[in-house]
Amino acid sequence: MSAYEIVLGVLLIIVCIALTVIVMIQEESQSGLSGAIAGGSSDTFFGKNKGRTTEAKLKKITKILAICFLVLSLATVLIFLFLGNK
Repeated sequence: MSAYEIVLGVLLIIVCIALTVIVMIQEESQSGLSGAIAGGSSDTFFGKNKGRTTEAKLKKITKILAICFLVLSLATVLIFLFLGNK
């Protein structure tokens, strides 16, 4: 096992744990079908400042961690394919 595989494996585990924790912290969105039919009203104070809430920050962190997970997974596979045969 090379140093690259170990480092990427540890980083992948850390990102997986962080992604799981962040997803579990987020609140459920209960709008369901009624929210799709009625449409979410963004004219309220909360709707206008939605990007500043902790929920919006958690969603942004979730997106970033998901992208990191994808990149690390692909990097691990590519390193295994190209350097694992030696």
